[in-house]
Parts: sequence; structure tokens; C-alpha cells
Amino acid sequence: MVRVDAGERDRRVRDARLTPAGLAELAELDRRSDALAESLLTPLTPEQRERLVGAMRDVERLLTAAMVEIRPVDPEHPDARQCLRSYFDELERRSGAAFDPLIGSTAEPQELRPPAGEMVVAYLRAEPVACGALKHFPGAVTDIKRMWVADAARGLGLGRRLLADLEARAVRAGARTARLETNATLVEAIALYRSVGYREVPAFNDEPFADHWFEKGLG
Repeated sequence: MVRVDAGERDRRVRDARLTPAGLAELAELDRRSDALAESLLTPLTPEQRERLVGAMRDVERLLTAAMVEIRPVDPEHPDARQCLRSYFDELERRSGAAFDPLIGSTAEPQELRPPAGEMVVAYLRAEPVACGALKHFPGAVTDIKRMWVADAARGLGLGRRLLADLEARAVRAGARTARLETNATLVEAIALYRSVGYREVPAFNDEPFADHWFEKGLG
């Protein structure tokens, strides 16, 4: 069924390949698997099949979401820097304007390290797929900064979960109010903020890339 050969460059490596008999056996197993799937689906109506496929997608999405892990990282960690670069690239792509993180409401590494702040990265299968940060101010106020979710991880509810995680960390740091600003092109983010209780307020900083400023009281 299988032929094992020593590697050409490194004799310690073993290359495993299916033989013609192994390929034939694999084809037969695929045929039987397809036949079993067809036997399960045949009694169902087209509407029932559609519901079943939809349910399978929901299960896959929920299992994937459960695999995401949110961890605090140093803002200069390679994974954090990768997420931030992707975030800046998306801002420029969607707005059509250059984004300079060094002007306006900054979030430099020293501002995102405890006790001044905190940064987190979300991982899916060991790959960084989202990030967010906190920047603390006097008066029990914390700004939520640099919140971003990769395209590949959207649809998993990760944005909502990430925001809740950041709010919980802000509360543990003593914050009673969370604030954030955002660009008008980030309509999905604006909808999320409003759906979890953020209200629009007058500008509280001089961020030139922002169009909306939001605030929320933290329990």
C-alpha cells in the first residue's frame, strides 16, 4: 500500500508514498464514503438538505471560534507588530488616505505596557488573527486602541469577544469608563460598538483619522 524511501538530501528523512495498490484502495474508500453520504442525504428533501448543510457550517464556525485564544503580549512582539501592520494597511485601503500612527492619539509601545496600558493578540491555530490594546488615563478612564480582526477570522464573533476581553482588562486595571475613536469607513466596528452600549460623544482627542468618538461606562 505504501512505499517508504530515504530522502534524497537527508538519508534520515523518510518519504512515504502510496503505491498503485494504495491509490486504488484510497479511491475505493472515497467511493464508499461518497456512497454513505449519499445514502444519508437521499431521504431528505432539498429544504432539509439545505438546513443540514447550514447546521454543519454553524458547527464548524463555532468549533473554530472555540479554538481562538486571546493572550497579552508585548506591543513590540513580532505577532503584535504583524497585526498592527495589517491594521494600518486596512485603514489606508478602506479610507484611501495615508495613516500615520505617530500623530494624533498615539499608541506607542511604552504607552501599551503595564502599568500604562496593555496589548493582546488573538491566536487561531497558533496564527495571530486579531489584536487590541488599552491605554490608561487618570480619572479611571481607559482608551481602547488598535482593535483589528483579520478577514480570515471574521464571522466567528471574535470582534465582540475581543472587545469584551479588553473591557474586562480595563476594569481590572481600575477603569470605570472606556473610550474609543474610529474612522467612518469601519462601519462593522461602529455597529459593534453601538450594539454593546457605546454612545457617541464629542471628540475627546485630536486624532485626525477619526470621524466618531464613543464612550461607555464599565461595571
